[in-house]
Amino acid sequence: MSTNTFSHGVKSGTAKDPKDSKNDSAKFGASFAPSFTVNVSKSNTTGGGTPAQGMGPRGHSEASLPVPEFTSPADVRNYCNSLRALMVGISFEVSMGAEILKGVLSTVPDPEGRIGGSKVRAWRVSRKLGKAADSAAAAAKNAAACYAAFQQAYEEEINRVKHRARKPQGRRMDWADQ
Repeated sequence: MSTNTFSHGVKSGTAKDPKDSKNDSAKFGASFAPSFTVNVSKSNTTGGGTPAQGMGPRGHSEASLPVPEFTSPADVRNYCNSLRALMVGISFEVSMGAEILKGVLSTVPDPEGRIGGSKVRAWRVSRKLGKAADSAAAAAKNAAACYAAFQQAYEEEINRVKHRARKPQGRRMDWADQ
């Protein structure tokens, strides 16, 4: 075995064979291998601004959504925003997973030797993950729509509280009165 090969005789990407004058990508085709990582972190806070103890409604620290108490419009907004943000992130991750799965499975040869058979099989399998990603994106849209519907349906109550909560304004300078 030469120094330009890995185990099992596979050539490394940087080693060049002097006898080989053709481009390796022309021989093997393009491949997709993303070189980035998506990390999502979230800090839960309660109404007082102190970090939540990490115990969600299900009693474990892995809960990704705030406790659904809904005692104020801010609770509804925070819950809907948290759900939307979570589902958008999941949608991206699942969509990327579907594309990676399709790329990996398309390299598996078709057992019957059909032309394009491996790509068709890979598409059939990865399409289900793509649908899951679409469902997560739809859940994010519906979470945002839920808060919009809440605002519209309870506009009168929200405005009544907003006006009462305004601070009384101090004396203002009237520049027209001279």
